[in-house]
Amino acid sequence: MQPITDLQRPVIKTSLPGPKALEIINADAQYVTPSYPRPDYKLVAEKGYGVWIEDPDGNVFLDCNAGVAVCSTGHCHPEIVRAISDQAAELIHLCGTDYYYRHMPALGKKLDDIVPIDGPTKSHFANSGAEAIETALKLAMYHTRRQKFISFFGSFHGRTLGALSLTSSKKAQRLGFMRQALDVVHVPYPNCYQCPFNLGKCSDGTCCMGSVSWIEDRIFNTTTPPEEVAGIVIEVVQGEGGYVPAPPEFIREIRRICDQHGIMMIIDEVQSGMGRTGKMFALDHHAGVKADIVCMAKGIGSGMPIGVCTAKADIMDWHKGAHASTFGGNPVAIAAALKTIELLEGGLVENAREVGAYLEAGLRRLQEKYDCIGDVRGLGMMLGVEFVTDKLSKKPDAELRDRIEMACFERGLIILGCGTSTIRWSPPLILSRENADVALEIFDAAIAASV
Repeated sequence: MQPITDLQRPVIKTSLPGPKALEIINADAQYVTPSYPRPDYKLVAEKGYGVWIEDPDGNVFLDCNAGVAVCSTGHCHPEIVRAISDQAAELIHLCGTDYYYRHMPALGKKLDDIVPIDGPTKSHFANSGAEAIETALKLAMYHTRRQKFISFFGSFHGRTLGALSLTSSKKAQRLGFMRQALDVVHVPYPNCYQCPFNLGKCSDGTCCMGSVSWIEDRIFNTTTPPEEVAGIVIEVVQGEGGYVPAPPEFIREIRRICDQHGIMMIIDEVQSGMGRTGKMFALDHHAGVKADIVCMAKGIGSGMPIGVCTAKADIMDWHKGAHASTFGGNPVAIAAALKTIELLEGGLVENAREVGAYLEAGLRRLQEKYDCIGDVRGLGMMLGVEFVTDKLSKKPDAELRDRIEMACFERGLIILGCGTSTIRWSPPLILSRENADVALEIFDAAIAASV
């Protein structure tokens, strides 16, 4: 692996994409499904080391996306590589849903220690975030003997049919698939910058609580009786919806509603979990609020495919054969997850908090400089920059966002859009202040060239 200290800035040697990269792109167009939601810029990855991605033509990019918040410990962290290699030399697979090995209870015990759930827990192991969500949905239905769910506009919980019933961040995700597989009602998410109720924050700076009123005063009294609701599924920080953190008072009220009506509070930490927000889980920012069920994936395995659904032990009480996964809890993936958590607890969560705050401060300086930056928001290294036509109207400017995204790529910085007109920052949690300075310099130049 190339030493991280060898590089200080991106290195662009060819036109983008270069000739070797273009060959791969053309082959992909011939043999791979066109359904993948790739951005306008075309990055072809050949190698990864630390915060850097190298393409087949030798161009090196500063990665501030981390494979969409997956490579939490950076690309090919030597301790992760060693954990994967050592485990692969001992046992790659046996199917933990039929047989036993030490890795499942080891990770289950570790999650019991750190997941924001009160009391004993049990975990089901899967291969992705969507699978973890599917587990949570089945579990909530099984435990409550109810069939309805509440989700939020702007949410993203996966593209499998059950998870897709919850998802509502983009039209393209649902187009062509007709009816929902599950009975889900969607509620406006409390986005204080783009308030769905046109109220904005209260005079004391708190959330207007329109979303809570929508649940209790409207849908509970019309289409969705609370005694028929199995779960409320929520991202504490919306991911695909625009990197929007939920107000603390809103999260507390959702917990109250769930307690009052026997509803499962299902927290989707697939993108926000595993240190990304400067705490191990985004829910940890909300003192005193605990979940019934927590879904994880992405950053937990440093790039290995693993998803987990952890729930209170008395909720995960289903019968033998009720739910399983051939590959879920694969020993190699769990070895990567255990080492990832060790590295997170060993300093990377703290680095996400400290360097994330440093990066956020730099982005806020750019907000002061450019009228097109309407909002900078987020926690730790989960930051969103929303682009608007002007700060007075707050009208989203998706075309400008896309131009800036492309201009960053051309200068060797990898970022990715989300929401209507937001650029997400989800770098590897090893990002340094020096890396952040370079990223901010490139971002500044990209904005100046794009407005």
